[in-house]
Amino acid sequence: MKRIVVVGAGQAGALLVAKLRGLGFDGQITLVGAEPVPPYQRPPLSKAYLLGEMALERLFLRPESFYTEHDIDLRLGAKVTSIDPDARRLRLGAEVVEYDALALTTGSLARQLPVAMGGALRGVHVVRSLADVDAMAPEFRPGRRVIIVGGGYIGLEAAAVAAKKGLEVTVLEMAPRILQRVAAPETSAAIRALHEAHGVRILDSTGLERIEGEAAVTGVRLSEGTWLAADFVIAGIGILPATELAETAGLALDNGIRTDTQGRTSDPHIWAAGDCASFPWRGTRIRLESVQNAIDQAELVAANMLGAGKDYDPVPWFWSDQYDMKLQIAGLNTGYDRVVVRAGAARSHWYYAGEKFLAVDALNDPRAYMVGKRLLEQGRSPDPAAIADPASDLKALLRA
Repeated sequence: MKRIVVVGAGQAGALLVAKLRGLGFDGQITLVGAEPVPPYQRPPLSKAYLLGEMALERLFLRPESFYTEHDIDLRLGAKVTSIDPDARRLRLGAEVVEYDALALTTGSLARQLPVAMGGALRGVHVVRSLADVDAMAPEFRPGRRVIIVGGGYIGLEAAAVAAKKGLEVTVLEMAPRILQRVAAPETSAAIRALHEAHGVRILDSTGLERIEGEAAVTGVRLSEGTWLAADFVIAGIGILPATELAETAGLALDNGIRTDTQGRTSDPHIWAAGDCASFPWRGTRIRLESVQNAIDQAELVAANMLGAGKDYDPVPWFWSDQYDMKLQIAGLNTGYDRVVVRAGAARSHWYYAGEKFLAVDALNDPRAYMVGKRLLEQGRSPDPAAIADPASDLKALLRA
């Protein structure tokens, strides 16, 4: 194999090409990124970077010189317009680039509010890219009014930044509670209380009729008719896997680019990793939107492109920083039927399906997170009574 091309210069793409070189691949590597800046971290965008606590250079995963020093052809501000799997080549602008193996790490796209609802008005923002955050940063001035559409993690992190900067913040959530899709009522209630303590107004079971204004946002009309004044709006309504290129190339899709357990797509010469890829996992098929997945899956795919033949079986983990709260999550809570609450000096929520331990939400409780993650890695289910007793020694569960 002489030439590997990686399309998508986010966390997964950057880690994949670095791993290829680390494993000794000495052929040609081309990394194509649509954005005009080197690969960077996304999580700090809606937190430290938006707060002004992190400089642009600190966002970059590696200095641009790294790619030159490791003979990686980094193409920035470039777009692949088509892939020809039969000929094993792609079109990059006017240039045709051939490959022996191709990896798609195209990531995901922010869901946009429809134009008919006012989604194209000036002052309507999403939080996905560096350009998105740079565009909205000037809006964050004390006393201004922001409406955040969506009570998921992205929306709530933006709400926390806005509140810390002295804005008047309202969060609209269509579901009966924030974080309903991803967290138990106990976690939702704790995060809601945290926001309300910082002056954020959360409107549950509230739909958005439209955003109003001539050219720029002046307010929003709620589904029941109420009008709320606003200086700008942030849409935190989720993301979609970026699959357009894969689809036009004829690759199989299934909630993202469909891969096998090793990261190979329906074309044996094309691989996928990160937000854009779905993969078999313990009897089901999942797609993970997390830094952990972008790193681990990309590095495994790099090894498999070179013949390692390893299956991907992660213990998913996530985190969210809001105010002085660090929420750390290990596992997936899909299918839980009860939540065991451990409340003492710190707080954690443990998800079970019957007697099987599925996941833990640790709220400023790194010990609970660490123990829960280790138990999941070992395939063990701790006694719920021991979890619920704040006097019990969590670490002892690892020795039991």
